[in-house]
Amino acid sequence: MATILVTGGCGYIGSHTLVDLIENGFDVISIDDLSRSSAYAITGIEKITGKRIKNYQVDLKNFDETLAVFQENVGIAGIIHFAAYKAVGESVEEPLSYYENNIFSLINLLKCAEEFEVPHFVFSSSCTVYGSPAEVPVTEDTVWQTAESPYGATKQMGETIVRDVYRGGRGSAILLRYFNPAGAHPTTLLGESPLGKPLNLVPVITQTAIGKLPGMKVYGDDYPTRDGSCIRDYIHVCDIAHAHTLALLYLLEERNTESTEVFNLGTGNGITVLEAIRMFEEVSGEKLNYAIGPRRPGDVMAIYANNEKAVQQLGWKIQYDLREMMRTAWNWELKVKEAEERARKN
Repeated sequence: MATILVTGGCGYIGSHTLVDLIENGFDVISIDDLSRSSAYAITGIEKITGKRIKNYQVDLKNFDETLAVFQENVGIAGIIHFAAYKAVGESVEEPLSYYENNIFSLINLLKCAEEFEVPHFVFSSSCTVYGSPAEVPVTEDTVWQTAESPYGATKQMGETIVRDVYRGGRGSAILLRYFNPAGAHPTTLLGESPLGKPLNLVPVITQTAIGKLPGMKVYGDDYPTRDGSCIRDYIHVCDIAHAHTLALLYLLEERNTESTEVFNLGTGNGITVLEAIRMFEEVSGEKLNYAIGPRRPGDVMAIYANNEKAVQQLGWKIQYDLREMMRTAWNWELKVKEAEERARKN
């Protein structure tokens, strides 16, 4: 089968996507500088798939290092580009870091793709491109509003760059706008392991429940939603991962009708932050220590997906619901704690 290069392959979504690609017959190569991930993910991937994984610890902002990967692996059939900084709040505090990392790395990767005639490119985009939409659910044709954060702005810019590059008939690309990935691999061999303080809701929940965090904040309970907290579309990471495999097959089988196409990846169901907390408490039997805080800069009130296009054209089917997201995330957290306790004893 074709060889696929996955950037950010040791990250949360990247590692699960490597597993899905391998299980669907693809050969894979990973690039990850490990600045915000761990090589432990490679061990998990190898245990699940029984395949050895080559990861290049390369900073994509360094063109020469990036070029060397392509020179060593001629004949790459497609690229899935995950590698990016991704925290909304951090991007508000450190905008230059986000613009530098997310844009420069994309440009260097596209330069190499062009030079080595890699025909297919899948870009990891985000629902943040929609800004604060006037109506929900959003479709792929929903008009963008001004991005609420520098992170969202980098995704808007990234999509524009990819469209411009592939407009010239040099290949084909897919932009996957996903919503809020959550959960872990059912084997508990892969999951979300943020370095430092977690920024996404579900790892904040699980780390609070297990005692790594003393408590957590819900940022705002005065939004005009059904319980006052923000609404998001939480989607299991394994469902997200499989959509990337389907996107590549869509391009390889030349089913695309345009040089660049876009798909939303969400469940289509809006869940409030407080509803997510209550579901976790129900699944785990743990009572969370949380407090209501002020609204957080960069957050939109409500956003969730219309996913009909991905379902109809990619053949994507959602396998996991919110209960399974919370169950697998909690099982992963328990597994991590067990491993940490063993390490301390040894």
